[in-house]
Amino acid sequence: MRPVGALPYGPAMDVVLVPGFWLDASSWDEVVPVLEAAGHRAHPLTLPGMESPYADRSGLGLRDHVDAVVAAIDRLGGEVVLVGHSGGGSIAHGAVDARPDRVARVVYVDSWPLGDGECVNEGLPAVDGEVPLPDWSVFGEDELRDLDEEARGAFRARAVPTPARVASDPQRLSDERRYDVPVTIIACESPSAVLQEWMAQGAPPLAELAKVRDVTWVDLPTGHWPQFTRPAELGRLVVDSVAR
Repeated sequence: MRPVGALPYGPAMDVVLVPGFWLDASSWDEVVPVLEAAGHRAHPLTLPGMESPYADRSGLGLRDHVDAVVAAIDRLGGEVVLVGHSGGGSIAHGAVDARPDRVARVVYVDSWPLGDGECVNEGLPAVDGEVPLPDWSVFGEDELRDLDEEARGAFRARAVPTPARVASDPQRLSDERRYDVPVTIIACESPSAVLQEWMAQGAPPLAELAKVRDVTWVDLPTGHWPQFTRPAELGRLVVDSVAR
């Protein structure tokens, strides 16, 4: 018999949701109810400079976004689970390095850890110190899978330019205890079997992930933005990951 007050998915956890480029806390709106229904406390973040298209993003870099996640961890107290989508996964990994004893697990949504000295994506076109959401032609078919015209329009209407230095600044890591924090990879545009093969072959982008001691792989076949294309399924996979 389960003790009174216990949850079917284990103890309630604080789950910090880190959005990817061009997105704010509202991008998790359809995922949060799934987490809360499982008894967890969801904390979707809007990172500095991403409050609106008119926010001041001048001078903001990758470390500012990492520090914002670290501050959220510190405010909550106790252990947390971090969930990072796309470039938000790189930001989450920087926070793990800063607080390895406070993070119970990291869930990377179509992303993986970014190693020391690497940048998220310096190839994205910047305009006046920020990176607007590019034309859809910049993205591949796998990235855009299931993102229909209506969803693309809604995404573009809500998109906020990302500070250019968040994409181009090098990651700075210093605590190897980060490799002891368990990781879940939710693979979307590329199957997990393909990613594992690339990692086994020594693909440089996956070198940091290869050093993590406990990695769980799950598949959610869709495009790069499952919080828009398959939010309920994404939420359930995060809940399963938290239960681990």
